[in-house]
Amino acid sequence: MASGTYEITIEKIFAASHAIRLPDGSLEPIHGHNWPVEVTVAAAKLDSIECVMDFHVLEKTIDALIGKVHNRHLNEVAPFIGCKVNPTAERVAWWFGSEVAKTLPKGVKLVSVRVGEAPGCYATYRP
Repeated sequence: MASGTYEITIEKIFAASHAIRLPDGSLEPIHGHNWPVEVTVAAAKLDSIECVMDFHVLEKTIDALIGKVHNRHLNEVAPFIGCKVNPTAERVAWWFGSEVAKTLPKGVKLVSVRVGEAPGCYATYRP
């Protein structure tokens, strides 16, 4: 049997606006992005059918999260309401990762979430 770690990645995209709280406490102007999201999970052992986990199950989880933010203003979506959590690309990646991690099967761990804010500009969260 092969040993090592196995990973799977789901890539999606959503559209949303945000306004980041700046160091002086003001908000930047509201603006939108198309946010590519890549979620990677891993397992040291494959399941009974030799998979990390079912791609469709992970995809359904990510789609449900995207449903909360797609075509929305992130500053009006928990946990970003009122900039309680500043809706930066880094924190959007953290939010996706934190939520996905809660749903993973035993033995499967979140590796990373990568979120793009503009072409060539990405933020990555690793727990």
